Amino acid sequence: MRPLFNTLLGAGLLSLSAAALAQAYPSKPITFVVPYTPGTGIDIVARTVGPRLSTKLGQAVLVDNRPGASGNIGADYVAKARPDGYTVMVNVNTFTITPALYKNIPYDPVKDFATITKAARGNISLAVNPVALPVKTLAEFVAKAKSEPGKLTYSSPGNGTPQHLAMEVLKQRLGLDIQHIPYKGAAGATTDLLGGQVQASILPVHTALPHVRTGKLNVLAVSGESRSVLAPDIPTFAEQGQKNLGLDLYFWFAAPAGTPREVVMVLNKEIATILAMPEVRESMLKQGLIPESGTPEEIAGEIKSDLERWKKFIAENRITAD
Repeated sequence: MRPLFNTLLGAGLLSLSAAALAQAYPSKPITFVVPYTPGTGIDIVARTVGPRLSTKLGQAVLVDNRPGASGNIGADYVAKARPDGYTVMVNVNTFTITPALYKNIPYDPVKDFATITKAARGNISLAVNPVALPVKTLAEFVAKAKSEPGKLTYSSPGNGTPQHLAMEVLKQRLGLDIQHIPYKGAAGATTDLLGGQVQASILPVHTALPHVRTGKLNVLAVSGESRSVLAPDIPTFAEQGQKNLGLDLYFWFAAPAGTPREVVMVLNKEIATILAMPEVRESMLKQGLIPESGTPEEIAGEIKSDLERWKKFIAENRITAD
């Protein structure tokens, strides 16, 4: 009886300890770690939620940008942080791509993190230069590409980026031969698309729209299950016969593995409340981000599924990072 008693006693004390921790949480500032530079979608999410979470919890919320190695430096920092709820990662689904591109990432993308909640989703678009490629629909784009295999070009911010992989998914699905021109960042890729040096590119919807309004770009399709709230007049890929492409960007919060469930759920509840605020929704929509939340298990499942998907796709298509 003694070993059983000790086991039950230990479990009870652990439960009380976790409950006490959650009740006292937070008792000091929380740090949002962003594994990319300021100004990115992840950074926008962190800096939109951070001040409001600080108000709700009564503690400062700091944003710490730790860019480098396609997000691996910041993610590794969080993976090895103390699992107490005071170090929180804000990330995007590039996180599900890098493990298939880099052989020796210093963390396990599933086992080393405790997901908290979804944060936002961003639609991407297929954009073309209307002078270099005068097509107005996805069907016309496909017909042109098939009539001139290997002659059309598209830009991306670099090998292995979400934009590169999105176009490769489209090429595979539609049976197209289009030449990839990788750049060292989004600025050069977009500049040469606008200049007509390349004919097409995958762009976030909010990046493409200002150029659509000035007539410098045509957007042929957008990702998502329904039309983008930013571009309700532009049809989705699904409407044009290409369903379940899985091309959206999505953002989430996570803590180090081992963070008490009670603490995770405090953050889950408060962040979800913030994301539902009308002013937050309006602010994020202007940045091309659609706020959404959910359970820790929902986003964990999406991440795990995408990790497996991109591992298979990248291997089959022999894609390498820059």
